[in-house]
Amino acid sequence: MDAGDYLIIGSGIAGLSLALKAAARGTVTIVTKDHLPESNTAYAQGGIASVWSPEDSFANHIQDTLVAGAGVCHPDVVEAVVKDGPARISELIALGTNFSRRPGGEEAEYDLGLEGGHSHRRILHASDATGQEIIRALIAAVRQHPNITILEKHLSIDLLTSGDAAPRECWGAYVLDLATGTVKTLTARITVLCTGGAGKVYLYTSNPDVATGDGVAMAYRAGVPIGNLEFFQFHPTCLFHPRAKSFLISEALRGEGATLRRPDGAPFMKQYHPQAELAPRDIVARAIDQEMKTHGFAHVLLDISHREADFLQKRFPTISRRCREFDIDLTKDPIPVVPAAHYLCGGVVTDLHGATSLPRLYAAGEVAMSGLHGANRLASNSLLEAVVFAHRVFLHADELLTTDRRQSPTFPVWDPGHAVNSDEMVVVTHTWEEIRRLMWNYVGIVRSDRRLARARRRIALIQDEIRDYYWNFLVTGDLLELRNLATVAELIIRCASLRKESRGLHYTLDYPHTDDGHWRRDTVVRMGKA
Repeated sequence: MDAGDYLIIGSGIAGLSLALKAAARGTVTIVTKDHLPESNTAYAQGGIASVWSPEDSFANHIQDTLVAGAGVCHPDVVEAVVKDGPARISELIALGTNFSRRPGGEEAEYDLGLEGGHSHRRILHASDATGQEIIRALIAAVRQHPNITILEKHLSIDLLTSGDAAPRECWGAYVLDLATGTVKTLTARITVLCTGGAGKVYLYTSNPDVATGDGVAMAYRAGVPIGNLEFFQFHPTCLFHPRAKSFLISEALRGEGATLRRPDGAPFMKQYHPQAELAPRDIVARAIDQEMKTHGFAHVLLDISHREADFLQKRFPTISRRCREFDIDLTKDPIPVVPAAHYLCGGVVTDLHGATSLPRLYAAGEVAMSGLHGANRLASNSLLEAVVFAHRVFLHADELLTTDRRQSPTFPVWDPGHAVNSDEMVVVTHTWEEIRRLMWNYVGIVRSDRRLARARRRIALIQDEIRDYYWNFLVTGDLLELRNLATVAELIIRCASLRKESRGLHYTLDYPHTDDGHWRRDTVVRMGKA
């Protein structure tokens, strides 16, 4: 089946904004494993960072990003993303994205938020549901475009590559139709991974169920280098409640004055960093983890009850509403919170154009390691990276399509061999839970050589079991996600084991100090070798 000029795998801000640009020049197929608007983007609360105020500057934003990235950011990428930000945000506004404006301000004056690690207010937001608003505007435009085909409830299995001999190229993907169980061979002249992150590899996460690392795993199996997976950002504050699933309490609350406290009400962040609650996320998450483990707390408290009730209701309507469902009134009560896996700073290695080492394959957004985030993502730079790199991918891919008119070679249809339907789905469920628990316990916020060695041995056994299961039974969505999750877990463990220092989001008890002499660089792994 011909998917057209572009096959875009994923439907968050990167995939949808790229689709709109590409559709002006060719035909586009979007593959998404759930229904629109489900994606990591849709759950982004805080906002999108960009220089918007005359009191701010590109130099300030660049410096803040470099400081948060702890020496591993690629300076050329940081500069390109920061300087391109205002133009890309202006495009979102032109599509109909409604960012919050200042009360009583001029009509064009946006309400710029402040978050940890930022030296100036530069966070454009739509109350506390920024991702939802951006996705709403993008979906409305995408659904109206005649050159865009959307395949919902379709899950990519593996990339189509043109054989083992050089030069290998990517020409699309095998894709499972989750509704019918059939596997489609989708060919395209350009393939772009916009599959988001991998938070579901951990037991506690702010991510939705779709975040299973599919793009990273597919690229790795195709021989593409993967980098910096040891830098997994744990958001410091997820709602702690037995009935609350993966609900994030935005960093913007701390930007507006919320204080972290022990259960007895005592504040503690000043002991860990001079910026206290506005310290970078890795420091805040590690501080909370330390407090919980040292004192045996099940959670800590986030308190913003000193702010005006009207302000809180208007600035954080989603969080207010969600907390009230659990009998928490943030205008009066502190919010019980715990850290949770939030954002994958590493991923599929790309260049300044979003191109991977496999010709015709690109990656944009959380799935990619562009070099922007380094060892720790600066708050609200993620949506910025996605929309900027979607634009850069389009420019590069469009030039390739203009100069290279070749069409896709013929690929065989999917062959299930002797695989049969499984009557042992309990194996998938059990293994899924085992991976997430071992990753949380052994490869979490604080690591050690011994914990990583245990995780490495266990994940190898699990992968053997999954491979046996994969080749004996017909593929299902759950099995494919489990396979990808195990691959990403292996890669996180490998990257974490290689880095013999503590830097940014990677903290190990065996090497508690930063080693600029040897490790101020990316950690890159490939199929079969580090």
